Amino acid sequence: MSTNEPSTTRSGLPASGPGSPASWSRRIAALLADWVLANIAAVILAGPQVWDVESGLTWLPLACFFGLVWLATAATGASLGQWMVRVRIIRLSGDRVGLVNAAVRTILIVLVIPPLVFDSDRRGLHDLATNTAAVNGPGG
Repeated sequence: MSTNEPSTTRSGLPASGPGSPASWSRRIAALLADWVLANIAAVILAGPQVWDVESGLTWLPLACFFGLVWLATAATGASLGQWMVRVRIIRLSGDRVGLVNAAVRTILIVLVIPPLVFDSDRRGLHDLATNTAAVNGPGG
């Protein structure tokens, strides 16, 4: 059986199935879930005034987002939102993502622009800088 579709991507990832580049819809759903979870954590820590500009706490949801995504990615290879939608973060070298790479990757995500500049494998500057990729997980 022949197909015109290549079996692997430029990065060596499978073109489809588990381990293939995650779709934009899954990645955006994961990002939104992580943002909601970060806001819930911020409210638990400081109350609803985290959304009041005059409180001086509007940075707390972003700090919670950073902490939750960084630590979960370093520990498990996915943020909580990514786990929910079956997206995993892998290093192309096969190594674990680890604390440093997860921190660099998450800092670049927080800066917003790096994820918006991406290659044909949907790897943003945050992935290129850390040699990672967001891929479909098991059952995804």
